[in-house]
Amino acid sequence: MPYVPLTWLAEHTEVPAGTTAAQLAADLVKVGLEEESIVPPAVTGPLVVGRVLSVSKEEQKNGKTINYCRVDVGQAHNDAPGTGKEPSDLPSRGIICGAHNFAAGDHVVVALPGTVLPGPFPIAARKTYGHTSDGMICSARELGLGEDHDGIIVLEELLGPDAVPAPGADAVALLGLGTEVLEINVTPDRGYCFSMRGVAREYSHSTGAAFTDPGLPENLPGPLPAATPDGFAVEVDDVAPVSGTVGCDRFVTRIVRGIDPAAPSPAWMVERLSQAGMRPISLAVDVTNYVMLDLGQPLHAYDLATVSAPIVVRRAAAGETLTTLDDVERRLDPEDLLITDSPDGARGSRVLGLAGVMGGEDTEVSASTTDVLVEAAHFDPISVARTARRHKLPSEAAKRFERGVDTRLQAVAAQRVVDLLVEHGGGTADPAVSDLDSTAAPAPITFDPAEASRLVGVEYPRERVLELLRRIGCAVVPLADGETTVAGDGADDASPAVRVTPPTWRPDLTGGAHLVEEVARLAGYDEIPSVLPPAPAGRGLTVAQRQRRDVARALAEHGLTQVLSYPFVGDVHDRLGLDVDDPRRTTLRLVNPIADDAPALRTSLLDSLLDTARRNVSRGAAELGVFEIGLVTRPAGIRAGAAPGVDRRPSDAELAELHAAVP
Repeated sequence: MPYVPLTWLAEHTEVPAGTTAAQLAADLVKVGLEEESIVPPAVTGPLVVGRVLSVSKEEQKNGKTINYCRVDVGQAHNDAPGTGKEPSDLPSRGIICGAHNFAAGDHVVVALPGTVLPGPFPIAARKTYGHTSDGMICSARELGLGEDHDGIIVLEELLGPDAVPAPGADAVALLGLGTEVLEINVTPDRGYCFSMRGVAREYSHSTGAAFTDPGLPENLPGPLPAATPDGFAVEVDDVAPVSGTVGCDRFVTRIVRGIDPAAPSPAWMVERLSQAGMRPISLAVDVTNYVMLDLGQPLHAYDLATVSAPIVVRRAAAGETLTTLDDVERRLDPEDLLITDSPDGARGSRVLGLAGVMGGEDTEVSASTTDVLVEAAHFDPISVARTARRHKLPSEAAKRFERGVDTRLQAVAAQRVVDLLVEHGGGTADPAVSDLDSTAAPAPITFDPAEASRLVGVEYPRERVLELLRRIGCAVVPLADGETTVAGDGADDASPAVRVTPPTWRPDLTGGAHLVEEVARLAGYDEIPSVLPPAPAGRGLTVAQRQRRDVARALAEHGLTQVLSYPFVGDVHDRLGLDVDDPRRTTLRLVNPIADDAPALRTSLLDSLLDTARRNVSRGAAELGVFEIGLVTRPAGIRAGAAPGVDRRPSDAELAELHAAVP
């Protein structure tokens, strides 16, 4: 489930200084976002900035060369000259380091004794290679900031020469490693909260804090470019749409040229990706992941040199395979929606990825990529969900697409990626823009505001209902003169209904009941009183109920214990020695039994009672008396019914056949 770093959230909404993860959880639960967990800081203890004063290379007997360094870790942590575990003329500490990508004068990150790194890995002074290493100079992987373990972090390279603080400064705060992160639980109908944009909006609903929507074009630094005739060609050719819905209704492409392949991701981006539970990989990949986490729009970056126009979005053909980015070769299903390209002029002949789920190896961004093709698309949620489950690929992209992605977000997200690649990779935005768009606006809902009070049981003033609907982004307008409501929408012809158009980021709002649910949620669930319905007057127990209770009471008074056993049995009739033609041998077998050795339903209570007695006797029960009042299954006379599909409601004839097949 999504992780919510407070510093990131504060970019989109006003979060008071000093707010804790627990306070954030309390605010978000008011609007239905429950706390999953609070992730503690990644690093605790004295992690500080150090300046390398000297580096002495010492070759060891095993052929390895290590560095004995004197490091200035600040006045509060340095050993005075002539003191410490290994006295020196310099106020510093002696530290052993096996990496060689730094030199005297560089600023590094030092974990002093008492620090606990991710793992957990506690740091202590220890004797090694003939010296006492009084701390550790850290790499990115040791701090949980990435997978780079070839060399230690040099702060001049990470932050820039002018942004490096003095020795002894707190590196935990500098690198964002000391903050708690809230993990939230998101229900399937609120996929927009799989983004910092969505969570910030909900925090604003809960607290009234000002919110700036980063997904709107007007909040970008500049205007969005329009599609151009020379944009990278894209075609959608879905000849077998699932449930009649075309698998892709929007596909935006942008191109950035001349990126420095060695350009690192900025430290703030690495920090945020790590806090969100994602592994930093490379600038192009990190940027697409960052924008996805921020806005909720999954994106994909291709090596432009390896992609051939046009891109074709189509269904898989029989026998096609794809090696996905996780190095697994997958046999594709004809229902899978694919991204393909056209090498050697063969239209849609090469599979590039599973649309909305995961890309393939052939066109992934590599260490030599300089020109990047950015994809921002909108795919059918049902198509993506089925493909992800079929191939057991619950990717971050699939989690968002299958819950519904904003259909107006693609161009904004692509522009954000372009801006970040230009800023941090030294690239140039290509003027060619492609935007294939066949999306439809959300359908308006005719709604009577009085329905909120009727269904919830709380008196909501009309203006309060309309204000709450506008707050979540709905457009609310009165019905035109003479316009009547639609039958079954909860309002009659004479009611003062309004027309409500949900925002594009809320595809779950499709009816009046959904709007009532939003009103109840934002007004506060605690306003809804807990009232138990009065029990209607009854006629007492039936004759059969009284008989069963009389039997149970009589048996219990004679010392027997009532049990409740599982109705599933195996070869019990053989063990009971029943005749071959005994009707009790005719059992109903389960298609998917809980246990392979008990695939049938009992035809007699004795079938399961004897097993209960055997188990108790084997555990030392010398005197035993048990009884059970329960159901048995007599399948005689029933016939098997065909299982209807799940793509439609069963017909009356199919329902009648199923009813006849119930024992």
